[in-house]
Amino acid sequence: MSRAEQIIIGDRLVTWQDVTAVARHGATLTLSENAWGRIDNAQAIVQRIVSSGERAYGVNTGLGALCNVSLEGEQLSRLSRNTLLSHACGVGTALPDEQTRAIICAAIINYSQGKSGIHRQVVEALIALLNHGITPQVPSQGSVGYLTHMAHIGIALLGVGQVSYRGQVISALQALSEEGLSPVELGAKDGLCLVNGTPCMTGLSCLAIADVNRLMQWADVISAMTFEGLRGQLDAFDEEIIALKPHPGMQQVGKNLRGLLAGSEVLANSKGIRTQDALSIRSIPQVHGATRDQLTHATRQIETELNSATDNPLLLGTPDAYRVVSQANPHGQSVAMAADLLAIAMAELGSIAERRLDRLINPTVSGLPAFLVSQPGVNSGMMIVQYVAASLCAENRQMAQPAVIDNYVTSGLQEDHLSMGTSAALKLHKVLENVTQILAIEYLLAAQAFEFFKGPRFGVGTEVAWRLLRERVPAYDEDRWLAPDIASSVTLLKNEESLETVFQVCRDYAQMHNDNNTRHSRSPGATSAEQAGASSRLTTDINEGVAAS
Repeated sequence: MSRAEQIIIGDRLVTWQDVTAVARHGATLTLSENAWGRIDNAQAIVQRIVSSGERAYGVNTGLGALCNVSLEGEQLSRLSRNTLLSHACGVGTALPDEQTRAIICAAIINYSQGKSGIHRQVVEALIALLNHGITPQVPSQGSVGYLTHMAHIGIALLGVGQVSYRGQVISALQALSEEGLSPVELGAKDGLCLVNGTPCMTGLSCLAIADVNRLMQWADVISAMTFEGLRGQLDAFDEEIIALKPHPGMQQVGKNLRGLLAGSEVLANSKGIRTQDALSIRSIPQVHGATRDQLTHATRQIETELNSATDNPLLLGTPDAYRVVSQANPHGQSVAMAADLLAIAMAELGSIAERRLDRLINPTVSGLPAFLVSQPGVNSGMMIVQYVAASLCAENRQMAQPAVIDNYVTSGLQEDHLSMGTSAALKLHKVLENVTQILAIEYLLAAQAFEFFKGPRFGVGTEVAWRLLRERVPAYDEDRWLAPDIASSVTLLKNEESLETVFQVCRDYAQMHNDNNTRHSRSPGATSAEQAGASSRLTTDINEGVAAS
């Protein structure tokens, strides 16, 4: 899958894909000339304020509850440095490198708006951290929305603290030196710019969006396999029926399921074996579709924030005609709610997956051997792995409690309503990791169910998905150490190329099927019976091709 090797910020709206390209895939980041012009203009306003002696919050005053303390001269540089050092008080384990890189990227995007007043050299130093592979060690806990995470990033610019560099954790000063970089000298407002705003929650949420998009696709694939293994009744996914409830996400899931299951002889042979499937089986479009619709909303909220100016104060105008406005744009309520919403939606995606996989191992409802082994009793089979999925679902229910509704009083009553957006985003990442594990378990079980079908063909997409897993995990004939199998399944779910392979085969099948129907409908001598026979032969031919892939 091709990816951008360079992301240029400053002349267009930025997307979560841009952040992910830099943070996760190592794309270089640069700013456009227009962006640098905006940054320089805002810094010139700062210099005009400093030289005039006009009091402006955060430019030449103390911070938070100390906003009425006026500062001047060398005190302003000291304030910036001291702000970073005093705010770098986070606790807990360090964030993964990609998460810290996402935060840095989102901060740079904020500064590119030209409303912050930060010095050009500070932005250049942040870009250098990304492009030189120097990643500050940022404690994961301690943020009420902003401040601590960015402070730990900021002190690395001073040569203070620890960084991840070339696979090792070393001092920031050493890493800068090895890359030929010097510690940054801060000026007026730089310290406040570096700790303020919403880049922490926004950058983290951008990575989460990437993971949600991938997991939703895999959830459709894996649920289709489970549906087929349980011999579900395909009428539940009928296009005309699905269209009667026109939620966009539901329509897409229905389309995906029909494409994945196209050509399934298992389902064709099972038509009418029961009047109605259990809800966890027949409501896949409704539940998965609702998650997709929440993602659409959350993405809009997060990308809007990503393209916003989120400092306090904000600098408007030019050095000759400016405004300094103290306001609340660093408050990240929209992002916090979006992250909380996604956590709820993804917890539900994991919950219905656990219900499906439980049905696969239960012989009273599956029609398959107990716990998916041919000799249950002497083998426990897939009995306990369902326990694992249930445990992860329980954790997700706890983490689905919204973070945004928690509130505390900080900064001597100055900051008395907080978003907790960073907590929401971090919690979302934990939910996503749990959902990945749950889907990986369902994938293992659905693939194992396929082993008990020896004659009929599977769907065009489910066949490919089954074979992709079997390249990594053999069939489960008798009890063995299961943890490595789950880990292998997880690795596959994080592989975007494999996911694309599944859906590309489905698209190719649909296109060939449509082309064939078009050709035969235009053939003047073809009878209806001949056309139907040709369509059937095409289905067989293509299924054979899928099986070989």
